[in-house]
Amino acid sequence: MQVVRRPVLDEYVCVMERVPYYEFAYFAENAAEFGLPYHGQPDVRRIETAVDATRKLSALHWGTARPGLVLLHGGAQNAHTWDTVALAIDRPLLAINLPGHGHSDGPSPAVAGGQLSPIGNADDVAAVIRARCAAPVDLVGMSLGGLTALAVAANHPVLVRSLTMVDVTPGVDGEKAQAITAFVNGPTSFPSFAEILARTIEFNPTRSESSLRRGILHNAEQQVDGSWVWRYRRFDVAHTVTDEFGHPQFESLWDLYDSLSMPLMLVRGMRSGSVVNDADEAEVRRRVPTARIEHVAEAGHSIQGDDPVALAQLIADFTAAR
Repeated sequence: MQVVRRPVLDEYVCVMERVPYYEFAYFAENAAEFGLPYHGQPDVRRIETAVDATRKLSALHWGTARPGLVLLHGGAQNAHTWDTVALAIDRPLLAINLPGHGHSDGPSPAVAGGQLSPIGNADDVAAVIRARCAAPVDLVGMSLGGLTALAVAANHPVLVRSLTMVDVTPGVDGEKAQAITAFVNGPTSFPSFAEILARTIEFNPTRSESSLRRGILHNAEQQVDGSWVWRYRRFDVAHTVTDEFGHPQFESLWDLYDSLSMPLMLVRGMRSGSVVNDADEAEVRRRVPTARIEHVAEAGHSIQGDDPVALAQLIADFTAAR
């Protein structure tokens, strides 16, 4: 905020500084931070796809061909969380904003659990894949996006060639996700960019300030009065079955593994903040003995932010083998 003097009125007034934002202006920063070659602005565009008569999902389409790779972000995130992975993997792909996130419309009012419903989200994502992709696709999902991807694979198997779940299983609960929930359920608005950045740094101490700044610009918007609010809708769990921590219960989704017909990979972050433990990993192995399990040593829950190059290499290797 700047304090300036009006020479005619001889009084001091406050002028809120506007922070410029152009969503496709930061790819060179992404590449430089992780040592990726950068050959100029990539071919990326934002598209919208109708999923019913009143709602649309927004997505980032990388490349010119119909994509065969689809990326789903986690709760309270958006499609730009995959930017560095997309630069590293360098193939046509679609990064979809889940319902109620980023530029996408909210979930269908008829879906119990709203935007926290992997089953409801899966039907919307399936509609986008049918309309926009060269199905069957290699489907990758992180956190809420991973549970959504699991539901797509189980309920719409003809659309999915391979499934990669990034640091999530149906074993995620309120106790494991306490730090994430505390951040997401924080203040609804911030007086300045400095304050929203400070809170984000507090909850993401291992990430660079530049990467967090980019993330906020993609995931928040400045209001007329200069304040900042997140782009995602606040989670309404009033009509959702939750555990003692107020976290949605996803345990019933374990049964979806039993019907999977495509190859599965679980990528697990091994630093603090991960929501997958040894018991979860063992349950995945029990239900899908052929599952590929990978550990990323230098990543917590948000592997795509902590070590995106390693994640991109795992995805490229897993999907190339299909």
